[in-house]
Amino acid sequence: MSTSTRHVTADELFAMPNNARRELVRGEVREMAPAGFNHGDVTNRFAYLLSRHVYDNDLGKVSAAETGFRLQKDPDTVRGADVAFIAKARIPKNGGPAGFWPGAPDLAVEVVSPGDTLEEVEDKVDDYLSAGARMVLVITPRRKTLTVHRSGANPVILREGDVLDTGDVVPGFRCSVADIFI
Repeated sequence: MSTSTRHVTADELFAMPNNARRELVRGEVREMAPAGFNHGDVTNRFAYLLSRHVYDNDLGKVSAAETGFRLQKDPDTVRGADVAFIAKARIPKNGGPAGFWPGAPDLAVEVVSPGDTLEEVEDKVDDYLSAGARMVLVITPRRKTLTVHRSGANPVILREGDVLDTGDVVPGFRCSVADIFI
């Protein structure tokens, strides 16, 4: 006799009470502990640098605070990006959905927390790229590194003396990796 677990949908996840951080991975809810102070500080710093460039140049929208992106359907996968960018051409005239964004952002940014495992981070990167994200950045505060992931390319690790250039994903955006960790 086999048992099966009922998968949760993205709509059901969105309707859950907001008393916990959650993601949905192939229909299974995963709860996460609140982020620590350093995680929030680094996330905010990067979001500020990116937002300033995006809004000054009318390039699209930047989201933060674990905004949900529905990356897969049936079973649903919803990942919460620490920071994300969506190009202006992809944003509906009404500004976008009240719920989860349907699909991947152009740029997803994950800031590694002390409790994150390498496997968990790699799974998130794979989910974003498989769903069509053009670039995924993984910021590791403990090591003060930023790893750039693109589909079909080897990851590139940038250190404090390096400069991040997002190329055509966020046109014109460049920042010193050291500026993320001030």
